[in-house]
Amino acid sequence: MNKSMLDILACPICKYHPLELFEIKEKDNVVSEGALYCTECGRFFPIIEEIPIMLPDELRDKKQEIGFLKKYEDKLPEKIITKATPWHL
Repeated sequence: MNKSMLDILACPICKYHPLELFEIKEKDNVVSEGALYCTECGRFFPIIEEIPIMLPDELRDKKQEIGFLKKYEDKLPEKIITKATPWHL
């Protein structure tokens, strides 16, 4: 995800803007792994292979996202790991 995209992204659930960006892997101003976080509703959205996964809760892949949280548990803030919606560790 190109960091300049952050200016146009809003939470698909509550429409809040701007979202917080947490970078895990970045190169040439492109985030390849990371997470977006909505401070309004507390949802997180993983960024996997440069693509932000911003789906409504009912379409999200819980297994994939729990795996993402476990993989990056030491690189993401506590508010995502232990408190984020729709699930956390």
